[in-house]
Amino acid sequence: MATTTATAGAIPGAGAEERMDPRKLIAFFAMVLGMFMSILDIQIVSASLAEIQAGLSAGSDEIGWVQTSYLIAEVIMIPLSGTLARIISTRYLFAISAAGFTLSSVLCATATNIDQMIVYRAIQGFIGGGMIPSVFAAAFTIFPPSKRSIVSPIIGLIATLAPTIGPTVGGYLSHAFSWHWLFLVNVIPGIVVATVTWNFIDFDKPELSLFRKFDWWGLLSMGIFLGALEYVLEEGSSNDWFNDDYIVAGAVASAAGAIIFFYRAFTVDFPVVDLRAFTNRNFSFGSVFSFVMGIGLYGLTYIYPVYLGRIRGYDSLMIGETMFVSGLAMFLTAPIAGRLSTKMDLRLMMAIGFTSFAAGTFIMTHLTDDWDFYELLIPQILRGFGLMMCMVPINNIALGTMPPSRIRGASGLFNLTRNLGGAVGLAVINTVLTNRQDVHYERLRENIDWGNPAAVDQINNLTANFNSYGMDGASVAIKQMVGLATKQAIILSFSDVFLILTVLFMAMILGVVMIKKPAPQGGGGGGH
Repeated sequence: MATTTATAGAIPGAGAEERMDPRKLIAFFAMVLGMFMSILDIQIVSASLAEIQAGLSAGSDEIGWVQTSYLIAEVIMIPLSGTLARIISTRYLFAISAAGFTLSSVLCATATNIDQMIVYRAIQGFIGGGMIPSVFAAAFTIFPPSKRSIVSPIIGLIATLAPTIGPTVGGYLSHAFSWHWLFLVNVIPGIVVATVTWNFIDFDKPELSLFRKFDWWGLLSMGIFLGALEYVLEEGSSNDWFNDDYIVAGAVASAAGAIIFFYRAFTVDFPVVDLRAFTNRNFSFGSVFSFVMGIGLYGLTYIYPVYLGRIRGYDSLMIGETMFVSGLAMFLTAPIAGRLSTKMDLRLMMAIGFTSFAAGTFIMTHLTDDWDFYELLIPQILRGFGLMMCMVPINNIALGTMPPSRIRGASGLFNLTRNLGGAVGLAVINTVLTNRQDVHYERLRENIDWGNPAAVDQINNLTANFNSYGMDGASVAIKQMVGLATKQAIILSFSDVFLILTVLFMAMILGVVMIKKPAPQGGGGGGH
């Protein structure tokens, strides 16, 4: 009883296409490698910002823009890529994106100051963003439904594995070589991808006549809407949100851009992004789930290193080695998830995945300051398993029922939701960590007073100990107690974040029942 989300009739000739064209397979795997490079580049750089900051003599308030500029540019290109693929074809779009990404990586490695790096990273993010949705679109265009159990886990694995192992790769490169290799590592794979995709992609033909109808005002308004939104989400928590004039200006610009963008999207003949994909119920729900998975994927990839760095004192390489467990769990789960997608109701798969994810975050609500590799082992395995069990059916449910004419635009929107979910998740997590840390510190401080016998004994012991070393024991003891209270407040705020994520993923289990039961696989003998 196989259950995927598309009938064979959704793709012409799918029923008869049991033997895949080797050229299409070569092209597809080259595209997968390109997508892997683009997504990985976010996290390997994020893990080594301190090294880049030192190398470029940048200020602490400037170095964050190395990431922000990349993400702003990428989030604009991702939804635009579907329209560009229609105009110039997937072949030209992907080959140019791969070549441009490789060239901009070289430029990043040669940057001599922070201003150059920010510009080069924006170029890299914009060009690289064209590769990500194209892979999803190709997978659901060139492969028949009977092959979905193979290709869907591959793109799901790459989309989730790349951010997860990013800290490991980034930590290794910056320790073993230098920060320049965070970018130079893209050169050889980039040349291979650009060459192979240029020679082997022939999925579609250019429609250059559409260029005359291109909605330039729609593009401008979308760029302002998404770019300003990404800026607000990325910088808001560190700049005290709406108490900062730039954040307010960004929010106003994003709102104005959104109004113009949505107006033009529903009124012009050839909108820059086709929003009609959301009339497909499964695509809409799949996009919601993708948004939530973005919160879980990027949020936990962020919060684990913060805990390991701030509380345990790990460097980037040690953090990467600890977090590698999730990547390994995903890699081992991918073939299982692919096989189950042909045997099990996809909604049940998603429910299992969300339950696993929620179980992992619930365990983390009991976090203490001495949790190490082995305490984090089970939560990370549950996270990796849950991600793969969710991603495969979410991809199939969202994109599997889309007609070929809409698949490229829908793929861009689908990937955008995951990225925006990550941006929203990081903004909320940072805000919760900051606010809850203050709340917990105030509560802890109330209990550390002269009326608390345990606190008095601790201070007296510390005072006597430091006095024995010839120090001002009383003042040092007070500082020690403040440090202990601050550290405990940080840990309690981590627990609050994990509790919120647990509730969120449990809620998604209820959301699964809202999806229509996926249509059984047809035609091409895909049932097993």
